[in-house]
Amino acid sequence: MAKIWDKGFDANQIVEDFTVGRDRELDLRLAKYDIKGSMAHIKMLVGIGLLEPEEEKALRTELQHILADVEKGSFCLDDDAEDIHSQIETILTEQLGEMGKKIHSGRSRNDQVLCDIKLYLKEEILQIKEEVLQLFYLLQSLSEKHKEVLLPGYTHAQIAMPSSFGLWFGAFAETLVDDMHTLAAAWKVADQNPLGSAAGYGSSFPLDREMTTRELGFATMNYNVVAAQMGRGKTERILAQSMANIASTLNKLATDNCMYLSGNYSFISYPHELTTGSSIMPHKKNPDVWELIRAHCNRLQSLPNEITLMTTNMAHGYHRDYQLLKEVLFPAMETLHSLLQMSYFMLEHVSVNEDILSDPRYDYLFTVEEVNRRVQQGMPFREAYKEVGKEVQEGTFHAEKKVDHTHAGSIGNLCTKEIKKKMERASEGIM
Repeated sequence: MAKIWDKGFDANQIVEDFTVGRDRELDLRLAKYDIKGSMAHIKMLVGIGLLEPEEEKALRTELQHILADVEKGSFCLDDDAEDIHSQIETILTEQLGEMGKKIHSGRSRNDQVLCDIKLYLKEEILQIKEEVLQLFYLLQSLSEKHKEVLLPGYTHAQIAMPSSFGLWFGAFAETLVDDMHTLAAAWKVADQNPLGSAAGYGSSFPLDREMTTRELGFATMNYNVVAAQMGRGKTERILAQSMANIASTLNKLATDNCMYLSGNYSFISYPHELTTGSSIMPHKKNPDVWELIRAHCNRLQSLPNEITLMTTNMAHGYHRDYQLLKEVLFPAMETLHSLLQMSYFMLEHVSVNEDILSDPRYDYLFTVEEVNRRVQQGMPFREAYKEVGKEVQEGTFHAEKKVDHTHAGSIGNLCTKEIKKKMERASEGIM
């Protein structure tokens, strides 16, 4: 197959293999979006007189046939196809002759791939949003279900003050709200149409970019054609940062689960089939799922830095370096989907220990409660603190293992509905 940039000589095969890299494999994910972008583009070309309506109809029909193959999973790139763009144009030319070559008028592969990627990222962001929301609502449900069950809170990994499963589950739910805000920011950056920027400097054709923006469902466009090309890498980096934020939340959730499941804590448990055993220790219930979630999340948190380093020190305009972005970002999105789904699956089956605080090791968990009780009876705080501290030192301290917290966000007032409203507002920015 002749390359669409062919100047009449063959590229060295070693150079070609190196420069193409994994593009052909990864471009299959962009096929649907390349076709949709082409459909919008040819409709615009009719509007500015570069295509006849009959030509647009024939091209659209053939593009729909290719799209059907993509959706059935039967579409593939030929062995000698360089990328998805040249493959589709070649099919159109084979089926429609010279008409197929007209589809590229007024665009470059630069703005074509930019458009494909933004459409792809928008769909991925929508899926991430739904997965985050599912996990959020499950965490809120678990928070309400177990809000009366107390457990130790820790600072410096030392027993500190009373907490509850209501607080614990609810904390991760509200943290996901912050993550949703950053995901919404990534959505806004991706939701801008770059098509029409061509190779980065526009076109002498009177392109109707407003039309393609409407046709492709973008909220707005990257108006400045140079700025549109400068978005390559920046869009991916902003999304990567939002993904890393979600990964940070899941990482802490996984770490807590690993710790709480251990025999030294025994705060939670999972069915045997969701844990793994040991080859020599028959009692073991290892949290392999959560450990792998934790490790994958650590890798995802490196993603923004990797993309930043790949796209730094380049002047504006297109550079082949950008090709490598797909190799790190596309698999990372698959990983994040899996992590969100597995976290949900595990938490669906979690059981909590409702009798944690009967263990005498947690007797001193309530020292602050006792200090506060004495303050409410009129004793100055510093005096109450000294008295309780002395009782602890002498081994005479005793307090009831109960709490009476009423302020917003505390054990007795989780503000679940208010947090839900925050999440609803945050997620409205992605639509």
